[in-house]
Amino acid sequence: MIGLDTNILVRYLPQDDPEQSARANRLIETHCTRETPGRIAVVVLCELVWVLRGAYHYEKRLVVEVLDQILVTAELEVENEDVASQALSAYREGPADFSDYVIAYANCAAGCETTYSFDQKLTKHNRVREP
Repeated sequence: MIGLDTNILVRYLPQDDPEQSARANRLIETHCTRETPGRIAVVVLCELVWVLRGAYHYEKRLVVEVLDQILVTAELEVENEDVASQALSAYREGPADFSDYVIAYANCAAGCETTYSFDQKLTKHNRVREP
């Protein structure tokens, strides 16, 4: 199994840098299999959303599609897949950032009754309250 950093996925998805995209393609296509999937940390998904939305100006709908595809691809293994999946569901419909939902669901998975935040968008979620 190999681990994949955000910059590998960023080069693999938009295919905007011929040299680095080719290297990312080779890496993923030769080393990420059903038997030995490439591991993606939850923080990588958070960074990926930030880069795709900020630097590449992807619409939220397209970012959701990308994350959906990553989560169902057998050649990729996402850390804390349940947390990532729940956060994606909340992000799909909610106003807060994906990373904020990851925090809320990771806290829930760790046994927290609620998460407190000053983020007005996040406090609209039923697992988050303002102090």
